[in-house]
Amino acid sequence: MMFGSNQPESGDNKWRSQLDRFVKEHQQELAALAWGLWLENGDKQGTIGIDLQPTPHFVYCPQEAVEKLNNNVENRLQELIGIIEHHQPEVEVLMIGIGKGEVKLIQFAPEPAPEVCFEQMGKDVDGLLDLLEQRMTEAIVM
Repeated sequence: MMFGSNQPESGDNKWRSQLDRFVKEHQQELAALAWGLWLENGDKQGTIGIDLQPTPHFVYCPQEAVEKLNNNVENRLQELIGIIEHHQPEVEVLMIGIGKGEVKLIQFAPEPAPEVCFEQMGKDVDGLLDLLEQRMTEAIVM
């Protein structure tokens, strides 16, 4: 695991740093979206994902699909599955970034809480999806 940013950004890792930057700049909107989707679906659909190809868009990652992927990669995603199982939507945001055949965990505890972010945004889920997908398309280049 690398902790510094001394490594040059290669084409393969560029999406990761762009996604990190996007998440940092849009925590309130992402928290609002996560809470709105939680209110609509709970965890019935799975974990929210950000699929970066062909253009950035939101998807659901069903639990069964994550478990199947874990089996296919010799249980290297076991920690991710544990984090998903213990996710607390009232205090944290959990999403899975998907790009270039890899996955990246997105997890943060926004201030204020996701419920308050949703109330403050004043948009419905569809409005938040449109807004964030447009901003991701501008910010993340694959």
